[in-house]
Amino acid sequence: MEVAVRATAELGEGPVWDADAERLIWVDILGSRVHTYDPVNGRRTVLATEQHVGAALPRTGGGLVVNLRDGVARYGADGSFAWLLRDPVPGRRGNDAAVAPDGSLWAGTMRYDERDGGGHLVRVAPDGTATGLFASVSVSNGIGWSPDATRVYYVDSPTRRIDVCDHVDGLPYNRRPFAEIEPGAGFPDGLTVDAEGCVWVALWDGAQLRRYTPDGRLDRTLHLPVRRPTACAFGGLGLRDLYITTARTGLDRPHPLSGSLLVLPDAGEGLRTPAFGG
Repeated sequence: MEVAVRATAELGEGPVWDADAERLIWVDILGSRVHTYDPVNGRRTVLATEQHVGAALPRTGGGLVVNLRDGVARYGADGSFAWLLRDPVPGRRGNDAAVAPDGSLWAGTMRYDERDGGGHLVRVAPDGTATGLFASVSVSNGIGWSPDATRVYYVDSPTRRIDVCDHVDGLPYNRRPFAEIEPGAGFPDGLTVDAEGCVWVALWDGAQLRRYTPDGRLDRTLHLPVRRPTACAFGGLGLRDLYITTARTGLDRPHPLSGSLLVLPDAGEGLRTPAFGG
């Protein structure tokens, strides 16, 4: 395990590899910051957003799509800003999001108080058309697709489960449990799927990453020095390095690396993340 970026993010989240720009994008949700990191030259950038930002992902042709407190918006390559889907709800914010194989954005929400049923998951097409996917979830979190795009994995953290759905014509069907996290081991947070179809998930309050095979069997456990890892993503040359975001929020005595971006070199092989089509 190495430190890619030593930082003190309150709630580091949402790592994603921007293949065109050859950089990692990640966010500090509560710090309202979008970070980028180039592992070749160490170059870093920071974009301040006007609202808490749950996720930031690359767009086709440059720029970013962001899941903000009040909805989904986009930044142009020139820094211009425009709302794509504005849906403010008092006490609710955007959380994890991912780009589907068809170029749409699947964006989740949650309440600040994490009230049961206070969040949802929505599909946002490149033109801004929204389709509700899951209603009445609590903490909408990790989303990822199998290599052949026939399955989609999803986490609603308080359930302590990773669920799997059939992915048909851009929509999820037949949601069912894929893997369950035992009490005391933490809560599933962000996830990524590797080239072998295995699911890697970060365990909030569990100080672990876990890898599950496509049949839901626990295959590997990676113990971390920080209590609150939040998400993971493959990046770098050949998509072989596993990047891990971490948080320090809510901890009385956070580890010195809490809030930093960590990396496990040569951990496996990831899948290329598509860019948002809008």
